[in-house]
Amino acid sequence: MKNLLVLLFLIFKIIIVSGQMNTDAGMAITLNTRTTQVYQEENGEIKINVNHYDLEKIKEKGFISYSEMGATADGNSDDMIFILATHALANQYGFDVKADDGAKYLIGGKEMTAIIETNTDFGDATFIIDDTEIDNRFASIFEVKSQLKPITIDAIKSLRKNQKNVDLTFKDDFLVTVSDDNVKRYIRYGLNQNKGSAQTDIFILDKMGNIDSSSPIIWDFEHVTDISALPIDKTNLVINGGFFITIANKAPSKYTYYSRNISIKRSNVVVTNLKHVIEGEGDQGAPYRGFISISDCSNVLVKDCVLTGHKTYRTIGNAGKTVSMGSYDISVTRSIGVSFVNCSQTNDINDNKYWGIFASNYSKNISFDNCTFSRFDAHMGVYNTTIRNSTLGYMGINAIGSGEFLIENSTVRGKSFINLRYDYGSTWEGNFTIRNCIFVPTKRKSATISLFSGSNSGLHDFGYTCYMPKKIIIDQLYIDDSNQHKDYNAIAVFSNFNPKMIDESFQEQFPYIKTEKVFLNNISISSEKKLLVSENPFMFRSVKIETE
Repeated sequence: MKNLLVLLFLIFKIIIVSGQMNTDAGMAITLNTRTTQVYQEENGEIKINVNHYDLEKIKEKGFISYSEMGATADGNSDDMIFILATHALANQYGFDVKADDGAKYLIGGKEMTAIIETNTDFGDATFIIDDTEIDNRFASIFEVKSQLKPITIDAIKSLRKNQKNVDLTFKDDFLVTVSDDNVKRYIRYGLNQNKGSAQTDIFILDKMGNIDSSSPIIWDFEHVTDISALPIDKTNLVINGGFFITIANKAPSKYTYYSRNISIKRSNVVVTNLKHVIEGEGDQGAPYRGFISISDCSNVLVKDCVLTGHKTYRTIGNAGKTVSMGSYDISVTRSIGVSFVNCSQTNDINDNKYWGIFASNYSKNISFDNCTFSRFDAHMGVYNTTIRNSTLGYMGINAIGSGEFLIENSTVRGKSFINLRYDYGSTWEGNFTIRNCIFVPTKRKSATISLFSGSNSGLHDFGYTCYMPKKIIIDQLYIDDSNQHKDYNAIAVFSNFNPKMIDESFQEQFPYIKTEKVFLNNISISSEKKLLVSENPFMFRSVKIETE
């Protein structure tokens, strides 16, 4: 009788573990007594067969390595299918993933994305990403995702700027993205001109329906045409280590962006000790969106990482003229609370052969601390930015947006200390504070150096009212102009934002709201030149300057 019970138990166990579990689309895990292996069918479906004794061993130690699913890690054979399978199994059972010590994994051009939903330690392993021949330039190598599912909030039909509550309750806190396709914002001007993008905003909504004051709604939404709500994970997912080498694409130099990257789409993620370099850049190449690409999430920390600037290629822009293409190793889109701490780049931050390393869109509360990068850039708006203890190279600080912008204990190089992007109206609806900083302007011939540069003709509709910073506080700034030609013109707080606005006869069709007050304290200039308000005193005639 006892033997019969044991036999029945074993049969029952085999039936259970031999079942097939569907994971991501086009992939299935099967548990049985056969050898653990991974293969791809002719129809593209990936089959993951796991021996249940192997699975028990993995459960005992609590993590899985790529070699356990078949990766050779010799740097010559494409290991991507095994990397993908390893993470699929880890996601299914909640295992951590650890790369094999000293491994070299080749990632070829097949369209495969490994989904990361558990802690991953890449350790000292090397990942060689070959972009010379690929199936899909949009397919990320890794995508960090939440296991929580998004919801649609049909009850929200409209929203108001700075609205505090939506009068609804929920089971979780959510990251909410809304848009109104009837309203166009960021109608770009210049060589890369366009017709704008749908009005978009992102904010954090708690269980009681309160909108987090650190991420306020910045637009009025008469109609919400699209809304998504992503639950915010309560625990951190940690990604550590890894040496990643991108063998650059050889595609024509056009705006065909590559996204062969680590895409982070989960809230509460920490990325540490990662290094990314680029090899094989030639005479032509398509740009990149960012090797670390953060989007649709909140509370992401990137710490002790080293990235690389991409070579600058040129193409024909929308205005029919030659333009330099932006190409990035870090990008942040529709995200809140993203911090970079103790990060740097491999190439010279003052070498203009390489494009600026960082860009953002539709994001809030971005911070740099102890970072050395060639550039900070906010394209389609940032709300609240903090840069501390950092050094920014030849492309400096470029931004438009709103809220508070703080630069503290930092050194900034570039044509100006702050460049308010002219292609988006040089707008900042809020305040700037510069405290205990050094500005080293780019060397130039006869010209005026400015702390704040930008341009707004008052004749272009950007899809919003454009503002200069309402209040600017500059407290302890050293301007090192020792590298300039001795006959350079002058140095001013503001560049000449509109050379045609020199008297009352000029009328703006789309008024540009000027700065109200500038507070200056302890400003020193190595050449001992006097700091002017602007070369265009008429335009800035109403600005109140206060000094100590």
